[in-house]
Amino acid sequence: MIEPYDDTYFMKMALQEANNAYEKGEVPIGAVIVIENRIIARAHNLTELLNDVTAHAEMQAITAAANFLGGKYLTGCTLYVTLEPCQMCAGGLFWSQISKIVYGARDEQRGCIALKSKLHPKTTMVGGVLAEESSRLVKQFFIEKRNLN
Repeated sequence: MIEPYDDTYFMKMALQEANNAYEKGEVPIGAVIVIENRIIARAHNLTELLNDVTAHAEMQAITAAANFLGGKYLTGCTLYVTLEPCQMCAGGLFWSQISKIVYGARDEQRGCIALKSKLHPKTTMVGGVLAEESSRLVKQFFIEKRNLN
């Protein structure tokens, strides 16, 4: 049985956001930001809808969480995101001083680990939470995109 309010619980919320992106034809990445077991931001990729390459789930979530908290720093917050953040998102997360990042699937080519992106020294990162579910959704999306073209 899953304990309420653990990493799996919040990653399932991020997966719901990824599914929202999928339904809109966006690359299905979802994110939530949590403080004290409370979701303060939910987001998913909006790069196609907004015609904006920076509209990644993480960037949308950072903005929403900062607005909720009334300040730019996300200390004490945890980001749950279905795919390892890219270099751009890692930069935004660095500047937000987020305390923890929990991601689902690795991005072996474009992820912040492969590209050796710096995170804030006080940020911890945990990977592999619901990785299979997160990876499967992204793979399914791109298989369908290729078959449509």
